[in-house]
Amino acid sequence: MISPLTRRVLTVNVLAVAVLGAGLLYLGQYERGLIEAEIESLTTQAEIFAGALGQGAVGVGADGRPGLRPTVAGPMLRRLTEPTPARALLFDMDERVIADSRTLAGPGAAVQEEALPPPETDGVLAGLLFEAYALVLRLLPDDERVRAGLYRENESGRAGRYAEVAAALNGETRASIRYDEDGRMVLVAALPVQRFKAVLGALMLAARGDEIEATVRDVRLDIFKAFGLALCVTVVLSLYLAGTITRPVRRLAAAARRVRGGQSELPQIPDFTRRGDEIGDLSAALRGMTAEIWSRMEAVERFAADVAHEIKNPLTSLRSAVETASRIEDPDQQRRLMDIVQQDVTRLDRLISDISSASRLDAELARTAMRRVDLGRLLDALVAMHRSAEGETGAALTLDLAVDRGGIDGIETRLVQVFGNLLSNAFSFSPAGAAVRIALVREDGFFRVTVDDDGPGIPEESLESVFQRFYTERPPTEDFGTHSGLGLSISRQIVEAHGGSIAAANRYRGDGGIAGARLTVRLPAADP
Repeated sequence: MISPLTRRVLTVNVLAVAVLGAGLLYLGQYERGLIEAEIESLTTQAEIFAGALGQGAVGVGADGRPGLRPTVAGPMLRRLTEPTPARALLFDMDERVIADSRTLAGPGAAVQEEALPPPETDGVLAGLLFEAYALVLRLLPDDERVRAGLYRENESGRAGRYAEVAAALNGETRASIRYDEDGRMVLVAALPVQRFKAVLGALMLAARGDEIEATVRDVRLDIFKAFGLALCVTVVLSLYLAGTITRPVRRLAAAARRVRGGQSELPQIPDFTRRGDEIGDLSAALRGMTAEIWSRMEAVERFAADVAHEIKNPLTSLRSAVETASRIEDPDQQRRLMDIVQQDVTRLDRLISDISSASRLDAELARTAMRRVDLGRLLDALVAMHRSAEGETGAALTLDLAVDRGGIDGIETRLVQVFGNLLSNAFSFSPAGAAVRIALVREDGFFRVTVDDDGPGIPEESLESVFQRFYTERPPTEDFGTHSGLGLSISRQIVEAHGGSIAAANRYRGDGGIAGARLTVRLPAADP
């Protein structure tokens, strides 16, 4: 079954070729040129014949006036027209036919010649083509044929049927195109036969335009052949072109339906990227989109599992504390249990708030337009805000800007959240009086921001785990449940959405001991 796209491609291409072929078949200017040349030739012949008749076929009548002699004009006319296919009629001033090149005088009678049509030499296929073409021509209106008028053989022997002869008897030269009852072209030329400027009669030459029609027909046959070849090539190439489009699109559509229907594993999208065209771009886009959707689905499943696990722990503790409190009567134990309930409620509230923020993060990052952000100005504002909030202890935070300006394309509020999380973690692990240092440098088209603390550092096996959701490794002095373990995970998500990266490492002293932790953020610099 031909697809709708294939039908459209075929229709457009075939229609263009058909319009071009129809335009070529219209040979009006070419045909008019042939007709004008033939009429000019016929008129020249008529002038020669009329001049010969005016010299050799004129006699003096009984009334002493000059006139045409039929007995001389007839044989002369036949000899003159013998080499040509034209028929000649000679009229006297009384508009009577006195000589006909196709009438042979015999003993006691006259023999009328009849021109036979040329033999058919075209093949069966060409004949069928021209029969169809003739049918189309008959169905279409032809103003030229209507204006030309009908040509009929002169059976009455009078000139009244031919307007050209009437004009010639008045001394004019007249040529025209007519068509017979079979639709065949007839060229007519009429001239006066004169002797010393006196009009003695009129000569009319009538020649069928078979050669003209045959020439035009041969040209049209060649056009038909070229059109047929072009049409075949167009159809084949259109089918090939449509196939190179529809087959890949069908396979991509089928793969998209499989993705929509759900799969237990990542659906395979056909790879057409080697084509190097729009189909290849579409294939690459669908493959990337499918991989991204699948990755997000897996991330959502893992997130849901992690959320269920993290919420289950405080709920279990809360349930155990409530059940125990209902069975004991010791006020001190009940108070301790209520403290546990309060901690679990606080932890749940913190978890739910961070989970809500994390669940909205993807959508916000996708919808929010990125604007130019000056990292130097942003970090300077964060440091100033921290120093204002911490008062005397604010001197523990230092800022080192190796570049004056640090322009990137990003979402300022989310970048503030990232560096706020890093500073919060650094201060929570730093001992009292220790310094937290933040520095900004530019290298290889990226801005690198480092946050150093003087804390105990990060276990080597946990340098990557700290960015996992709900991973917590807090100082022993910090209350349980204060942090949900989503801060660094959210920070990595935001940084990667900006095209950057974040990593954790330890700093070491000269003796090999850990001097503190270092968190490094790399963000791509914006074009100036």
